[in-house]
Amino acid sequence: MDRRHFLSQTLLAGVVVSLPAALRAQGTPQGRATTAPLPPLTVYKSATCGCCRAWVDHMRGAGFTVRTVDTEDLGRVKGELGVPGALQSCHTAVVGAYLVEGHVPAADVKKLLAQKPAVRGLAVPGMPIGSPGMEQGDPKAYDRYEVMAFTAQGRTSVFARH
Repeated sequence: MDRRHFLSQTLLAGVVVSLPAALRAQGTPQGRATTAPLPPLTVYKSATCGCCRAWVDHMRGAGFTVRTVDTEDLGRVKGELGVPGALQSCHTAVVGAYLVEGHVPAADVKKLLAQKPAVRGLAVPGMPIGSPGMEQGDPKAYDRYEVMAFTAQGRTSVFARH
C-alpha cells in the first residue's frame, strides 16, 4: 500500500469513527438537541473570598462557563440586582434570566434552568458548612440547609433541601 492510499484510508477511518459522535452532538434524528448548552454564569464576588472561588470551581466542574467580577461593593450589586436582604450571602451570580445567591449547588441551578419557574432566582442564605464551596471538616458535621426560590416581589419558597 503506498503512502497516499494509507493516509487517505487513515483519514477516512477517522471520519467514520467521529461521525456518530458528531451526529449525537447535533441532536436526535428529529433535530432536537440531546442536551441544551448551559448559559454562561457571571459571579460578583470579593477578590479575597476563598469560598467564592471554591463555588466558582464547583460550577465550572458542573459544566458552566463562569466569568468572575471582583468588586468591593457587593451590597450595591445585590441591591441593583434585587437580592432580598434576608437571603444574601457572600457572592451573587447571574445566569440567563435568573439570580443565584450564595452557595447554591450546581444541580439546583441546572434544575432551575430546565424547569424555568416564574421566580427571580435561588439563594442559600448565609454560608452553611457542607454547601458547595464550604466543604470543610467532617462531613458528619455538615449543616442541613435549604435552597430558597425568590420572586422579584420578595416572596420565598423552598426549592430544595440538602
